[in-house]
Amino acid sequence: MTKQKIVVVGAGYAGVSATKFLAKKLKKDSDVEITLIDRHSYHTMMTELHEVAGGRVEPSAIQYDLQRLFSRKKNVTLVTDTVTGIDKDKKVVQTKLGSYEFDQLIIGMGGEPNDFGTPGVKEHGFTLWSFENSLKIREHILETVEKAAIEPDPEVRKAMLTFVVCGSGFTGIEMVGELIDWKDRLAKDFKLDPNEFTLMVVEAMPTILNMLSRNDAAKAERYLEKKNVKLLLNAPIVEVAADHIKLKDGSTVPTHTLIWTAGVKATSDAADFGLESARGNRLIANEFMQAKGYEDKNIYIVGDLVYYEEFPETPTPQIVQAAEQTGHTAAANIVADIKGSEKHKFKGNYQGFMVSVGAKWGVANLFDKIHLSGFLAIIMKHIVNLKYFFDIRSGYYMFQYIMHEFFHIKDDRNVTRGHSSRYGNVLWSVPLRVFYGMVWLVESMKKIVGTGDYLKPSTWFGDGSWFTDKVAFPFPWLQEQVTTGASAAGGGAEATETTAKAAQFGLSYAYGEEPMQVFDHMPKWFESVMKFMMPNQEVALFMQKFMTIVEVLIALALIAGLFTWLSSAATIGLTIAFCLSGMFYWVNIWFIFVAFALMNGSGRALGLDRWVIPWVQRTLGKWWYGTPKSRYGSK
Repeated sequence: MTKQKIVVVGAGYAGVSATKFLAKKLKKDSDVEITLIDRHSYHTMMTELHEVAGGRVEPSAIQYDLQRLFSRKKNVTLVTDTVTGIDKDKKVVQTKLGSYEFDQLIIGMGGEPNDFGTPGVKEHGFTLWSFENSLKIREHILETVEKAAIEPDPEVRKAMLTFVVCGSGFTGIEMVGELIDWKDRLAKDFKLDPNEFTLMVVEAMPTILNMLSRNDAAKAERYLEKKNVKLLLNAPIVEVAADHIKLKDGSTVPTHTLIWTAGVKATSDAADFGLESARGNRLIANEFMQAKGYEDKNIYIVGDLVYYEEFPETPTPQIVQAAEQTGHTAAANIVADIKGSEKHKFKGNYQGFMVSVGAKWGVANLFDKIHLSGFLAIIMKHIVNLKYFFDIRSGYYMFQYIMHEFFHIKDDRNVTRGHSSRYGNVLWSVPLRVFYGMVWLVESMKKIVGTGDYLKPSTWFGDGSWFTDKVAFPFPWLQEQVTTGASAAGGGAEATETTAKAAQFGLSYAYGEEPMQVFDHMPKWFESVMKFMMPNQEVALFMQKFMTIVEVLIALALIAGLFTWLSSAATIGLTIAFCLSGMFYWVNIWFIFVAFALMNGSGRALGLDRWVIPWVQRTLGKWWYGTPKSRYGSK
């Protein structure tokens, strides 16, 4: 049977969404080949470009290697190349380095900035629509502030420290928000007064953030004014020069940095494909995302490139939600075509809009009903981003996102205001880690040796009576099988049971003082779990010995600094289990809090984790994802 060849052009939000869907739905179809072509070997998280441009995160934080995204998708071939044309009759995608036949084609090459022909933008302005753009802005700001710090002319110095953002949409407001947060660090690094910096938003319309409700936009406007951001509304820019911008009213603003975020249009690369276009160079598609006039050729348009009017004169918005949904619709219709089922019409489902103004404050409008601002809006934005990684099934990059946004942050530039940052000296936790491991080792060895001799392993674990005193008493269903000898000591069953429980965890307390248990009896739900796990004496004895060995291994791992995070997490779980079993006392509840403290990376400061964890990451990463390359599709 002839293989069905599906080609996806563009690894943006739409292309990745479509390819993931196709790979999943057609994974059992051995006669289907999927090829994803992009000029880069990575997917860029476009919604976070401002974080790189504004110096919040490192560039790698928004680059997601395509092989890591598709490593387990055996039916997907990655190609790093630039598409130069499409032969619609022969059904061939032409690239700089080759050509690819297709039976089904998805074009999702995205958009690019629209300067509306404003003179000087290309020569003297900076746009924010690609990874390269974000790096260029970041480097320019650092270079400009460094030069301004030694500039003797106060007027030139002021112009150099004036940063103007053109456009008050999401991208523009998020960009100026990053500059708000970055300003103090720049001032400190280059020995400047933060008050010397001027931040400005220039907008041709009379209002800002026009995709939000007016109430939400007003909150953002008040926040910007509070942070001393100047808002110039009803002020179209008519010319951009190297050291100033000119407004429609004839006034000028001296600046060496103009960041243009005023508009977007379809990528100019698609203009030569010979497909019908609408305003902004967007390619027209029908309700199935098929290119107008080429429905029989199975050519689909998705993402920012597509022009489909959901409502009269209202095309799909150029936002991430629309990109993913158009990609999903096109992919679903390709699957329907291959399997002979009914095609699906596109129906936009936009669940809200949100914008961050720096790392700590934002506004959000969810489902047209829920309005959030400040801390909660930023939390919601992080949740949405994490959901994206879940949607594309990338646990690796979900973890990396969490690390970049919450732990690998400097200057308190995150939603927790730096409290979750890992930047600190954890070397001082090492003595606590070793001590904690020794405590676990001593207490677990007490259980192993019992009444035996430490130097004679043959005497360890006893003859079974050790079990009767230390295991049976918490579990009522085992009581009839064993004899605890509770009254033999003359202190009564209750006193002997308390002593036995204390001995179980190797605890001691002052004469005449009885410690308080966390739980004086086992909760019913936990009892049912334990009864299932240990239905009789033999299983209970095995489990007790097994868990004791686990405790010894955890203790040794903590002492050596090996898998410290996992070992600490395990001690938390064990301690909670001991509490629920009625075998733990408040006087030792510090076990839990110390374990949390040791999850800070003390094993890497001075321990085996310094070498073992990187080796494990490299080894498992290569096995699971393969070796990342700068180019895919080449031998």
